Amino acid sequence: MTRDPYLTDALRQLRKLRALADAALEQITDEQWFVRLDPESNSIAHIVKHLAGNMRSRWTDFLTTDGEKPERDRDREFELGPGDTVAALRERWEDGWRRCFAAIEPLTRADLFRTVTVRGEPHTVLEAISRQLTHYAQHVGQIVLLAKHFAGPAWRTLSIPRGRSSDFDVSKDGVRYRVSEGGGGTGRAGALD
Repeated sequence: MTRDPYLTDALRQLRKLRALADAALEQITDEQWFVRLDPESNSIAHIVKHLAGNMRSRWTDFLTTDGEKPERDRDREFELGPGDTVAALRERWEDGWRRCFAAIEPLTRADLFRTVTVRGEPHTVLEAISRQLTHYAQHVGQIVLLAKHFAGPAWRTLSIPRGRSSDFDVSKDGVRYRVSEGGGGTGRAGALD
């Protein structure tokens, strides 16, 4: 059976977002996870904790329970306590992504138009997945921006280097399939293409 094109692409885009965020997180120190640019902004730790909480809530029993679980305390995701270490946050991050992929991977075309609820509001499965893709993209962009700011000149680009767009051809999976002369190397160009 051929996989539904939307589900195939949704998983592809989610994996690219995950890879992008992970590559950004690799470039910062543990201390930089907790830096806030100002009192009203979130640190990377806040964003990771929020995304992990969101994923746990949305993807646990995805087809059978509301995506906003009663035990979720969204406001606490933006508060950090002594147990919110980089190691603990990474563990929650891993768990959230694991739940996300485990919920979507077995879905079929027939599932896309089933109804699920998120915060009491009915969504098709397709709408619920799209909602999360948009949400995750917003926060992954914030993680990348903050990580790039903290890494400064040591930053290793996660995409095609500035001024070198003509050197790279990148597939929709983010893999270079042709590198022009002078483009240097092969492999992943990053998740943003």
